[in-house]
Amino acid sequence: MAFDLEMIQAVYAGMGARIEAARAAVGRPLTLTEKILYAHLYGGQVTQAFERGVSYVDFAPDRVAMQDATAQMALLQFMQAGKPKVAVPSTVHCDHLIQAQNGADEDLAVANAENKEVYDFLASVSNKYGIGFWKPGAGIIHQVVLENYAFPGGMMIGTDSHTPNAGGLGMVAIGVGGADAVDVMAGMAWELKFPKVIGVKLTGKLSGWTAPKDVILKVAGILTVKGGTGAIVEYFGEGAENMSCTGKATICNMGAEIGATTSVFAYDESMATYLRGTSRGEIADLAAGVAQHLRADDEVFADPAKYYDQLIEINLDELEPHVNGPFTPDAAWPISQFAAAVREHGWPEKLEVGLIGSCTNSSYEDITRAASIAKQAVTKGLTVNAEFTVTPGSELVRYTVQRDGLLDTFAEMGGVVLANACGPCIGQWARHTDDPKRKNSIITSFNRNFAKRNDGNPNTHAFVASPEIVTAFAIAGDLTFNPLTDTLTTRDGQQVKLDEPRGVEMPPQGYAVEDAGYQAPVVDGSGVQVVVDPSSDRLELLEPFKAWEGTDLHGLRLLIKAQGKCTTDHISMAGPWLKYRGHLDNISNNMLIGATNCFNGEANKVRDYVSQGVTYTTVPQAARNYKSMGIGTVVVGDENYGEGSSREHAAMEPRHLGVRAIIVKSFARIHETNLKKQGMLALTFANKADYDLIEEGDTIDIIGLTSFQPGQPLQARLHHEDGDTDLITLNHTYNEGQIEWFKAGSALNLIRLKEAGAAQLSQK
Repeated sequence: MAFDLEMIQAVYAGMGARIEAARAAVGRPLTLTEKILYAHLYGGQVTQAFERGVSYVDFAPDRVAMQDATAQMALLQFMQAGKPKVAVPSTVHCDHLIQAQNGADEDLAVANAENKEVYDFLASVSNKYGIGFWKPGAGIIHQVVLENYAFPGGMMIGTDSHTPNAGGLGMVAIGVGGADAVDVMAGMAWELKFPKVIGVKLTGKLSGWTAPKDVILKVAGILTVKGGTGAIVEYFGEGAENMSCTGKATICNMGAEIGATTSVFAYDESMATYLRGTSRGEIADLAAGVAQHLRADDEVFADPAKYYDQLIEINLDELEPHVNGPFTPDAAWPISQFAAAVREHGWPEKLEVGLIGSCTNSSYEDITRAASIAKQAVTKGLTVNAEFTVTPGSELVRYTVQRDGLLDTFAEMGGVVLANACGPCIGQWARHTDDPKRKNSIITSFNRNFAKRNDGNPNTHAFVASPEIVTAFAIAGDLTFNPLTDTLTTRDGQQVKLDEPRGVEMPPQGYAVEDAGYQAPVVDGSGVQVVVDPSSDRLELLEPFKAWEGTDLHGLRLLIKAQGKCTTDHISMAGPWLKYRGHLDNISNNMLIGATNCFNGEANKVRDYVSQGVTYTTVPQAARNYKSMGIGTVVVGDENYGEGSSREHAAMEPRHLGVRAIIVKSFARIHETNLKKQGMLALTFANKADYDLIEEGDTIDIIGLTSFQPGQPLQARLHHEDGDTDLITLNHTYNEGQIEWFKAGSALNLIRLKEAGAAQLSQK
């Protein structure tokens, strides 16, 4: 069925006029990215051109999607906004809280029991405020969105960094924090700096062992983990048109790993095929009627270098399969060079586990290609030398591949099918291991491979590849194996080569499912009660953050000076901490426990200058000690601080524990916005070398706040223990509206004030 058809009809009905007005305002042909953005301006039809990478613009997204871990905090915030119902179609998807341990059925039963309080809360809040609810086991948010909600030319925000997955169906879909979602659900504008546009021209056609995953693995190697920051990546060319819709979604999904705002493909026949195959033929018909608006203008295709801020060209005929890692998703290795890299760097050659599926690679096509390799292990008499797991992306996919016998194929190989949930991809993996700290290697078809990401072990070398490459490596159990050229030994001693993978884009018998897991909200939720137990350790109603006191900030203590990579996983770990995502005080006990302290090279060990005697303690405890004394703190960080997930807990926890400013060399986009939304100061060194001036015992003053304005730097005075001082300049990207968030204490505080004012006016 097609959800929200009237909304989609309305979007398409107004698209032509808005794009024509945008083309006139800009004075040139438009990219697809620009067409979708200009068609979704909050104020309606465009009256001026916006400067890429400079102009802050108010947008009106068509819908909001939330996963269960981030939805808790987003909806706790929405409950404070005073709105009776969400203003745009919104959904909650229960996919993050299911731990992978023994298999789908058992793991789902355990999750339903352990997380009942949270699931009941999310279901009741969804019911009250008109939000669609997808039950545990229904599937991973991004796959479910692709199957049910994504539509060409639409605009969506989601409280997960891999929301861009929907770009595979031609949608501008952007990962955000929960406070951004609250804005849109409350009917307010959503602000974004107008992105730059990176064009990726794909020529040729994928064949053999090369898969869509290899496109984004290659792009990650070119752009690095921050090369896409502030930009939307737009794929085009004959190579794009020769690719499946779900293959496009894989590429867009992992675009989050290059820091891109999102990624998008133009509407084509593969998208129409997917829409019709997922019972949305009406949307395919509507899209066909506005097809000229769902692709870049012809002039852009004719001379792309003229219209994109950066242009990358990849010939799919020449593209090799890639393996990326370890510890970062942009360490890209063509398969022909990977074995040598493994030996040169001393990475563990023995492969212990291969894991396929997740939101990135669990389509019908992915499963069939991997199954074609798994089948060979059985028919050719090969011994599988590594553990192997399969995570279906949704109940629709799981039911269909089970019906078609593909799960039986994996079982014959010795694979274990996990629940339709994120599982090991986000650290929800009770891995069976004899030593949780042992140096080892795993390979996945997931999207992210930071240290400790999958199993909590900092010595697990995690590599990322396509599902078929992962399956082949699992059979070999050896990272130096090249499935394109090498042979394997059968149980009877014969040397055999694996045949190229074979996949099917769409199920020949169509998709099928008995219970997709969807629960619609009641029409009128005014009578629905949402109850949060005051004694709960999983859920906690929020208290508004305090407004700015109106002065410069003096006597702030340095909490930690983080060195090197500091992702949202370092700032607010997932895994076992996911259970506290609805309880701000409890989850704050994981704040920055993964960050490396520059002064001692250790994690979660910082100086505490207010306890009796100068001593070392954990980061959260030091923050609590300072807060109890009424002393604000500062966190200092390195490049691309806050890389990774959209989780706003990484911003809310420091805010809750008294951190007033985050000062870094550079920010990842989502995290910088999240900090601003929570009333924090997100500042960057004007001179990156000033990072080195920060000493362990410093107290810090933030100067210039009484005249805080866009484009005007602030200053920090560093008071060192030896009595010396340094005055450094701090840049910021705050506009006037964001400065109001800071002054009010948070963006939510401002929403609540405006809502209260409107209510008072209506009563007069």
